[in-house]
Amino acid sequence: MDAFPPLLKQLLSPLMTIAGAWQLGLVLVSLMIAWYADKRWQAFIVVQIGQDERRGLKRFALRGSGRVLLPLLLAILFAAERGLLLQFGIKVFLFDILIPLFLSLAVIRLSLYSLRRAYGPSPTLRAFEGLISLVVWLVVALHLFGWLDDMLKAMDSVGFTLGKSRFSVLSISQFILVAGVFIVAASWTTRWIEQRARRSKVFSPTMQVGLAKFSKVILYTVAILIALNSVGIDLTSLAVFGGALGVGLGFGLQRIASNFISGFILLFDRSIRPGDVITVGQRFGWVVALHARYIVVRDRDGVETLIPNENLITSEVTNWSYSDRNVRVKIPVSISYNDDPRQAMDLMTKAANANNRVLSDPAAQVRLRQFGDNGIDLELRLWLDDPEQGVGSVVSDVNLAIWDAFKENNITIPFPQRDVHLIK
Repeated sequence: MDAFPPLLKQLLSPLMTIAGAWQLGLVLVSLMIAWYADKRWQAFIVVQIGQDERRGLKRFALRGSGRVLLPLLLAILFAAERGLLLQFGIKVFLFDILIPLFLSLAVIRLSLYSLRRAYGPSPTLRAFEGLISLVVWLVVALHLFGWLDDMLKAMDSVGFTLGKSRFSVLSISQFILVAGVFIVAASWTTRWIEQRARRSKVFSPTMQVGLAKFSKVILYTVAILIALNSVGIDLTSLAVFGGALGVGLGFGLQRIASNFISGFILLFDRSIRPGDVITVGQRFGWVVALHARYIVVRDRDGVETLIPNENLITSEVTNWSYSDRNVRVKIPVSISYNDDPRQAMDLMTKAANANNRVLSDPAAQVRLRQFGDNGIDLELRLWLDDPEQGVGSVVSDVNLAIWDAFKENNITIPFPQRDVHLIK
């Protein structure tokens, strides 16, 4: 810490000279020019990206240039002003510091953006991209000023001892840095595995989700363990913490652990898969996604219901597409005793076959169920292979087609009739 005041004095004292005043003035002018140019360029990027929705090389170049224009333009202006001052024999100590600083900032920003684009969309990295670049740039700046070693010693001097391990500000910062790097790498690796699994024709949708979740848990655990080991923390000292965590899972986090384990059971026994049409209680819809704690079921109204995995294990679930996606729909129809049931059955079969969602194999059939009180009870039985599209629309369309066919052929649909005898 005692080295900081002399370094500050050594840095500030040259700025009080005429050469320092010239450099400070040129720095202010360069900042205004670069700020104005960057503002105009950012507006141009917004217009260009709004007109072109494609995610190609042009979009990458525009976004990347928007991140490096300000520091890169400042470095170029500083280099030009440095050369100009050298022509007049003026010392350029300030520019010798600022040029590598802003060049390193441009390189850091472009590198982070390129990594984020190369490994696919990452909301976490995108949110912290500016903070990460700033931290890395500050480390580079401290190194260029020669203050990095003193800063590290100062951070290491502040700490505490817990058991046999000593924790300092430096070790905690190293753990956060190393853990962040490995977690980001694990996230990228998991996303790459998931993308490759989706492209593969060997893995089923359930195995794809299971592989992604299993790899995420394993890689994240390995990342944390490597981060702990890299800062010198003895992993055997975590036995007490592991025991406390087990007790916490047994009491406070029991339902969360149950849902998590149930999620893996659903994946491995393949009873519920993405795209399946299921009924859970009063909820009917198709499975949109499987997560560690719940599944997402979307109904025909567009409402997405989050159902805990434990409910699917402990309660009765109707899976309409477990082994076969074909679903039979029954449509009851009654005709008068004055009409020919064979003709009515033929008309009902033709009405069903005219619908493009009704399967031809198995073929639609009509059965005479019984001779009812008010008429002959018939039942049309047809098959669908897309129950997630809804059943009501097919029933409605087929009923309308039957109504039109009965009208054209003078077939009557009876209504309840009662004979009332009055006894005086």
